Amino acid sequence: MPETTPDRAALRDWLPGFVLLAAIWGSSFLFIKIGVRELHPLYVTLGRVAAGAATLLVVLAVLRDRLPRDPRLWLHLTVVAAFGVAIPFTLFGYGEQRIPSMLAGIWNATTPLVVLPMAVLVFRTERLTVRRAVGLALGFVGVLVVLGVWQGLGGVAFTGQLMCFGAAACYGLSIPYQKRFIAGRTESGLSLSAAQLLLATVQLAVVSPLVAGAPPMPTALSLDVVASVLALGAFGTGLAFVINLHNIRVVGASTASTVTYLIPVFAVLIGAVVLDETPTWHQPVGALIVLLGVAVSQGFLGRRPAHPTAVPAAGPVDPAAAAPTVAARP
Repeated sequence: MPETTPDRAALRDWLPGFVLLAAIWGSSFLFIKIGVRELHPLYVTLGRVAAGAATLLVVLAVLRDRLPRDPRLWLHLTVVAAFGVAIPFTLFGYGEQRIPSMLAGIWNATTPLVVLPMAVLVFRTERLTVRRAVGLALGFVGVLVVLGVWQGLGGVAFTGQLMCFGAAACYGLSIPYQKRFIAGRTESGLSLSAAQLLLATVQLAVVSPLVAGAPPMPTALSLDVVASVLALGAFGTGLAFVINLHNIRVVGASTASTVTYLIPVFAVLIGAVVLDETPTWHQPVGALIVLLGVAVSQGFLGRRPAHPTAVPAAGPVDPAAAAPTVAARP
């Protein structure tokens, strides 16, 4: 059934949650920036993922839903937990040790440009059309502008940007993987996402001490850092999923996915106001070109295809919504 434009009454049902969702995901980069001041990026990720898992388990219990039972599905979810949650979340933390939070928010918006070629060339879940090729080319130009390639490449800031782009590349692998092996399952999106977070928590609990050493005592951390990690988990990784799922049900996945375009706006505004960050001129200009490329490749400009494909960023991704379209999240 084709999507219809919601009337004003329906708009009141989903628009507040839509804006709140963009604000929550846009503020995630602020919380990451605060968290890595005192914590290793791996422990920031472990804290947020554990808090997010706890939040979704509470929601599961309230709704009387349950975790998946199929062992083979758990194997697929293990891959998604690594490449869709644990690794990209950690890479954003490493990146924000080197670059401003607003710039990390901009790089998050490049995820659809990575997902599409992976879906076309590797997983064969999409076809490359002229429109999508034009969108990818525009997005690539935007990436070069964000990097400021005419200034030369290298240095700590460039490394940080590559790490954030690496996070987007991880989503580029995990999202079409979900569409290929998980989308269409009878389990609820809430159940699948809770399982992802549980698996990511286990993965990080094993790896973090080996890489980062023993975790610091919570009492040794400032209140700002503890609150930021908990907010990342409970709100940015837990509550935000519930809001996004509501939006998808009310207005459809295509409309809900347009939150992608608001997330970098909030990330830039919050970084400027709270952290007093100042972008160079080419970074927001490049971000606009990237978002234009995303809009073209997904069919949001010009004639919209019957089954548009919007591709998400920072997860955990709702596999139930992975086809045909979902939203970007940090």
